[in-house]
Amino acid sequence: MEHYNVIIVGAGPAGIFTALELLRRGSKQKILLLEKGKAVEDRHCPKVKTQKCVNCRPYCHITTGFSGAGAFSDGKLSLSSEVGGMLPQLIGDELAQKTIDYTDSIYLEFGADTRVEGINVTDEVKEIRTRAIRAGLRLVDCPIRHLGTEKAQEIYLAIEHYLMDHGVEIRFGVECNNLILKDGACLGVLVTENGVCREILGDTTVVATGRRGADWLESICSEHNIAHEPGTVDIGVRVEVRNEVMETVNKVLYESKLVGYPRPFKNKVRTFCQNPGGFVSQENYDNDLAVVNGHAYKQQKSENTNVAILCSHNFSTPFNQPIEYAQKVGELTNMLGAGHILVQRFGDILDGKRTWPKELAQSNVRPTLPDAVAGDITAAMPYRAMTNIINFIQAVDIVVPGFAAYETLLYSPELKFYSNRVKMDERFNTNIRGLHCLGDSSGWTRGLMMASVMGVLMGRYLSEAENR
Repeated sequence: MEHYNVIIVGAGPAGIFTALELLRRGSKQKILLLEKGKAVEDRHCPKVKTQKCVNCRPYCHITTGFSGAGAFSDGKLSLSSEVGGMLPQLIGDELAQKTIDYTDSIYLEFGADTRVEGINVTDEVKEIRTRAIRAGLRLVDCPIRHLGTEKAQEIYLAIEHYLMDHGVEIRFGVECNNLILKDGACLGVLVTENGVCREILGDTTVVATGRRGADWLESICSEHNIAHEPGTVDIGVRVEVRNEVMETVNKVLYESKLVGYPRPFKNKVRTFCQNPGGFVSQENYDNDLAVVNGHAYKQQKSENTNVAILCSHNFSTPFNQPIEYAQKVGELTNMLGAGHILVQRFGDILDGKRTWPKELAQSNVRPTLPDAVAGDITAAMPYRAMTNIINFIQAVDIVVPGFAAYETLLYSPELKFYSNRVKMDERFNTNIRGLHCLGDSSGWTRGLMMASVMGVLMGRYLSEAENR
């Protein structure tokens, strides 16, 4: 029977940085990193050549593999503890910010761009903030280190090689089916490798399966009575406008993080993942669910800027299936688009009509997602979410004139699967001995930096336990 000191499930940022920090602290433990996808150098999305999603099997290469969705995302590191989820509430703002700074230095060691966006407090920033206040929105100050989609892959490739060269065993193509629990303790994992189901035992098991694995982790928590609670689920759209509209914000801030609570529902609505000169992209999840996202490259640029607008939903009893709720919204939208991402002009939404392909072809804003299907996203989007999104877009138009133009494009669905929140103490101990849950699937982080931070801290705690 195989046995390891530390088993890490998921080679996203949280899992990667757990192993990396253990090495940096001189750990002699036997570490196994399991990933059901491929090595970063073997991850290739065929859509680059085909110009349309071919629904790769058994998983989407954009969301699965070493570095998770991070390697093929826009590659932005948010350098403020105000951004990236609820981890500061668990560990404290001071530790969160100190660990962000430390983690950022590691990214720099592996080749991240030294330039930081959004750090200059100028009169232009003050003007943007003033307009945001007038619109009833809050501008969140957050320095950004932009890795770039293609550069992020290079950085994670270097980290992958570092881990392997320093003794971390990484197994690709291995799917974790379940945890092995006995008498309130986690003894390891049950996996499928090369079609064979087997047990792997470990003293400590770290689950870091990312947004892709949030649904799986929720089911595991329910099955084994791992303490957890429903969290927030984000449902929204990806908005695309011409670069000229966003020119000032792109130049001054690079990413405008705006938060509002529009009437009448006053749900939290925010911008997320802004990509100047970027490209709208598609990610495929389990059950053929197609979800929209956005990329930004260092070299390749488009004529458009895209940004997500996400509406947060917090459900109360008796409902406790927020991830399934978001999935149903996505499935209904996919049904209307015959399995593709839907796109609609903002003006058509206000006019109560669908968008037709001919109208897109005549617009100033040309879609950067070539196989998006023109249609009516309001036929699938819940009324509450759609109302919040419309009112928020109109508020942003006060900050960025032209944002709510007739030809502004809205892509749907944009969903974030991290609503299940695992109950843990400040050292990431669950109610099951020897089990820790990290990253976006744990419900505590959102994005590359905070997931990486959680991994760094986990590595430190495991190293401290080793040296006692």
